[in-house]
Amino acid sequence: MEIGIDSFASVDLNDDKNAISAHQAIAQLLDRIILADTVGLDVFGIGEHHRKEFLDSAPGLILAAAASRTKNIRLTSAVTVLSTADPVRVFQEFATLDLISNGRAEIVAGRGSATEAFPLFGFSLDDYDALFTEKLNLLLRLRDEEYINWSGRYRPALINQPVYPRPVQDKLPVWLGVGGTPGSFARAGKLGLPLMVAIIGGETHRFRPLIDLYRESGLKAGFPAAQLKVGVHLPGYVASSNAKAMEEYYPGYARIMTKFGKERGWPPVTRSQFERSVDLQGALLVGGPEHVAEKIAYINNALGGITRVTFQMDNASLPAEQLMESISLIGTEVKKHF
Repeated sequence: MEIGIDSFASVDLNDDKNAISAHQAIAQLLDRIILADTVGLDVFGIGEHHRKEFLDSAPGLILAAAASRTKNIRLTSAVTVLSTADPVRVFQEFATLDLISNGRAEIVAGRGSATEAFPLFGFSLDDYDALFTEKLNLLLRLRDEEYINWSGRYRPALINQPVYPRPVQDKLPVWLGVGGTPGSFARAGKLGLPLMVAIIGGETHRFRPLIDLYRESGLKAGFPAAQLKVGVHLPGYVASSNAKAMEEYYPGYARIMTKFGKERGWPPVTRSQFERSVDLQGALLVGGPEHVAEKIAYINNALGGITRVTFQMDNASLPAEQLMESISLIGTEVKKHF
């Protein structure tokens, strides 16, 4: 099983001792990617947002900077908001990243749970799924064909148009990032794409029927079971003990998730809710190395086998030294179990 980290390149806007500049936040993020590579983690992903709290509006640039300073770790988006992007530019950027990294680039494409990119780039939320469907089709064609003949509704047609550069990898890996919509799981299966499931709350086993739908759809479409890979992205943090991890993670997590929850109509985070989420069946990969490794094994069994797990630690306002220590523990103590 692959173990990795996802980041939204967050910057804490609170006026407190942990607040740092955007320049410092990016420098520290690159240090974390280098450390993840050094301790043997498999993948590092950068998300895409277009709001003040996050510095990941151009994830390909961050990944390219990391590519020049790492050797083995795979570098991916987490996710690319394909609905509001030009698939030609997305392909070119990640093909270039693949060249810089000597074949370590990946794309996780999604519709985006945050919607700020739609008005920013002049798209309508009324076209939310139609945009993604069309653009995903084009991205996969670009991956597979050097010369493209294509027409659609949302961008000009391509007539025998070559698209360069071509990546190192014969097929640039494209995962489909999903939340909880059955149609998205079925679509990934029908296309034979690996699946990255964002689980940010509740109990992890509740995603089993959706993952079964993905696998059933893929097999019915004629794809081999080995091609139907499943990854899960969860909030997480590892410290030397369960108690230490919970005490360090909870204050910032509760504050930030309550803030974003208010925007989406969710209730405030409570301590009892947090503790349930840390338990074996909950969505938070928070605790000491042994507890977190046990929880990953539980998730693997509950979901019928998974290929990749990524930790998202940007949602608790943790200082750089604690994030670095957590990555080190994930690489040296958690990953050895898998």
